[in-house]
Amino acid sequence: MPKGSLNVSLKGADDIFSTEEPRQEQQREQVQQIPIGELFPFKNHPFKVLDDESMQRTVESVEQYGVLSPLIARPRPEGGYEIISGHRRQHAAQLAGLDALPVIVRQMDDDAAVLLMVDSNLQRENILPSERAFAYKMKLEALKNQGARSDLTSGQIGPKLRSDEQVALDAGESRKQVQRFIRLTSLIPELLDMVDEKKIAFNPAVELSYLDESQQRDFLEAMNDTQNAPSLSQAQRLKRLAQEGHFSYDVAFAVMGEEKKDELDKVVIKNDTLRKYFPRSYTPKQMEDTIIKLLDQWQRKQQRQNER
Repeated sequence: MPKGSLNVSLKGADDIFSTEEPRQEQQREQVQQIPIGELFPFKNHPFKVLDDESMQRTVESVEQYGVLSPLIARPRPEGGYEIISGHRRQHAAQLAGLDALPVIVRQMDDDAAVLLMVDSNLQRENILPSERAFAYKMKLEALKNQGARSDLTSGQIGPKLRSDEQVALDAGESRKQVQRFIRLTSLIPELLDMVDEKKIAFNPAVELSYLDESQQRDFLEAMNDTQNAPSLSQAQRLKRLAQEGHFSYDVAFAVMGEEKKDELDKVVIKNDTLRKYFPRSYTPKQMEDTIIKLLDQWQRKQQRQNER
């Protein structure tokens, strides 16, 4: 090679004449068809996938049209893919007998995956208290891991929100309400299920979450034995008694056995008691109408007897 020549590496014709658009297209996320057996649920996924009426409608839609919106998943170190968004679609596809699903495979760390998983599911209309509680908790921890300012006493003024403030802002809740939801994650599973089933109201449940596991189990036994749901004032008293070291099953039973003010004017007849007097085909409304009709007849009879 001559001494003054340049050492130039020539590009191929494809590189010379390619445009920016094809290069960007190669970098964009592509939808892939992933075998359904290679898709696994998100670790500690807080949202329940139920075989309810809504799921049946989803299954029927999948059978007719397929899965129209791709799932989002990330590769697992042990193989396969972890679903970040699309658990209900994946379950519906299983029930519909599909072999593969459209998936956007995205490389994400744990905290980024949690944030996307929570935010994509919180858009749903019907979310159980337990789902919201664990979702808020997971998102709060992920934000803290990402470095959001989470101290309670800092006087520093800056653009960053506290982690719980960010969770509240994204969810359209107050910071206090987010903290109250997260308190529910301290309930034992049996009590948390009762909150989901509306057997225990939200506010009393928050107060009961301050009892330790043993105290919560004593409370659950007392609640079952008295057949009473806790009012807010009862739950607050039980919390205070526990903090003062005076909590026991007997104390919980005594508190739960008290008549509530709003129950003094009520007459409650259990469904099992009424059912034996009516055909199985009767609805609650038919039972109520029949009872009122019989009471009217009884009242008129009493009036006629009094007039004699």
